[in-house]
Amino acid sequence: MSGNDLGDLLRAHRARIRPEDAGVPTYGPRRVAGLRREEVAVLAGMSSDYYARLEQGRERNPSAQVLEAVSAVLRLDDDTREHLYRLAGAVPEDARRRDAVETVAPELRQLLDGYPNTPAFVLNPALDILAANALAGALFSPFARADNLARMVFLDPAARSFYARWERAARMTAASLRHAAGLDPHHPGLVSLVAELTGGSADFADLWRSHTVRGKTGEAKEFVHPDVGALSLVYQSFDVRGARGQQLVIYHAEPGSRSAQALALLGTSDATRRAEV
Repeated sequence: MSGNDLGDLLRAHRARIRPEDAGVPTYGPRRVAGLRREEVAVLAGMSSDYYARLEQGRERNPSAQVLEAVSAVLRLDDDTREHLYRLAGAVPEDARRRDAVETVAPELRQLLDGYPNTPAFVLNPALDILAANALAGALFSPFARADNLARMVFLDPAARSFYARWERAARMTAASLRHAAGLDPHHPGLVSLVAELTGGSADFADLWRSHTVRGKTGEAKEFVHPDVGALSLVYQSFDVRGARGQQLVIYHAEPGSRSAQALALLGTSDATRRAEV
């Protein structure tokens, strides 16, 4: 990291644009690869001095109009354009409006099934469970419907015995929804879910009013499953590239621990039960 990543990005991509591809006439040999600063400035409709300040790191807060113009001249692809915006402390308007992806790719579903010994599932911003492997289904089997983590925590009576520390689970769940609302306030499923939970759970209504914010990262979870007893698991969550708003969540137990043995027993029991159906 140079301390001027914005300028470094602009210079690198300016060097990749051939003058003839940009419609810039050339006469004789050129001392720089690609376009000159002055040429980018003219094509982007700004002064040469302003563009020079961008590359030199003396202009740190360019407008969206400037970033759009420069992105077009330098022919940035969508990922690079969004990276340019973030280096400038902004987000492209179309990225704000881009809808979250609600379908799980077949490849990701196959990956879930590739974790037979640990619960794994995919969430959207509203904490809907979009896909889950068999062991995640077995873990959440005490619930009437294992379709949405927040609805399960606040509206299903099974939650208070399933979560060993229900109050903590409730706080973290409400804070996760609050975090998601800040990232995607117009997500239709999230808006309707908050209304449902607020009307159906006084506990959720109180927690929502507290405006506590926390994104899903990773921490310990303690469950009490009616089939195998206490489970102490740790989860990690990962953003799914190419599927905006989706997170892959994986629970795992300490190898050789009682919880690991209980998970193995739960998986075996579930597999046997499904084979008998």
